[in-house]
Amino acid sequence: VQLAESGGGLVQPGGSLRLSCVASGSIFKVEAMGWYRQAPGKQRELVARISSNGTTNYTDSVKGRFTIARDSTKNAVYLQMNSLQPEDTAVYYCHAQIRAVPLITLHAYWGQGTQVTVSS
Repeated sequence: VQLAESGGGLVQPGGSLRLSCVASGSIFKVEAMGWYRQAPGKQRELVARISSNGTTNYTDSVKGRFTIARDSTKNAVYLQMNSLQPEDTAVYYCHAQIRAVPLITLHAYWGQGTQVTVSS
């Protein structure tokens, strides 16, 4: 199983970016999916999470600015980021809890990370 991310880049303060992540491989079912970020010198933190039934939660600093969504038919998760600020600069990682064949036990997987830089 692999997670492939795309959509990072450089954006000015107040701008927008959309991150995408697609899971592929011997997948039985994708459970929760989410996005984490890690800024230089800081611990990795949860940004947003969406459960298999669509329930979402966000870290306080991004509420009202970021929106997480998923397309279960594509095993994909998206993060729409609006009103970006310099403090949003970080490497963003896709995370998914996946049941893979043949054992169908639940495991956590990470993407390789995509850089988001907010700067004028």
